[in-house]
Amino acid sequence: MVDEVGLNKTVTKPMIRVCERQDFDAIWTIINDGASAYRGVIPQDRLHDPYMTADELQHEIRAGVVFWGFAEDDQLLGVMGIQDVQDVTLIRHAYVRTTSQKRGIGAQLLAHLRALTSRPILIGTWADAEWAIQFYRRHGFEVVSHQEKGRLLRRYWTIPERQIATSVVLADARWRDANPD
Repeated sequence: MVDEVGLNKTVTKPMIRVCERQDFDAIWTIINDGASAYRGVIPQDRLHDPYMTADELQHEIRAGVVFWGFAEDDQLLGVMGIQDVQDVTLIRHAYVRTTSQKRGIGAQLLAHLRALTSRPILIGTWADAEWAIQFYRRHGFEVVSHQEKGRLLRRYWTIPERQIATSVVLADARWRDANPD
C-alpha cells in the first residue's frame, strides 16, 4: 500500500491475540472509550469517570481476567476478557473503540473466546444496555431468570448489591443444558 505522500506502508492483517503487559494502556483506553455508550443509560450511581480506573483494571487482571484483543495495523481496536471461575467461564469487559464499532470485531472476539473453553459460559451486563443484550442473544446466549441472575452474580462475580440489582446474566447452551429450569 502507498500512503498519501507516496511512501510504502506495510498493512498487517487483522488478528486476534492475547494481550500483553505493554497493552495495558490500550486496554484501559478501549474500555473507557467503549463505556461512553453507558452515559444516560445505566444508573447514574454506577457510572464513573473514568468508567474503570487503572487500579480497577489491574485488580481485574490480578483476579484472573485474561484479555484478548483484535488488532489491525498493530493497533488494538477491541478487547474482551475471559476468566475461569469455579466451574464456568466468564466473558468480561467486552469493548470496541467507538471509531471501530459495527465492523464485527466484537463478534470475532466472542467467537474466539468461546473456542478457548469447553466450560459453560456466562456473561453479565447492565440490564439497560439493550444493545449488549441483543448482541449476545444474536450469538446464542439467553438471559437467565431474575432469581437465577442474583444467585449467579453472587456466586461467580465480586460486585456490589446495587450492580446485581441493575444487571442481567446471559448463559450459553452448555450452561442451559447443564442447568435446565
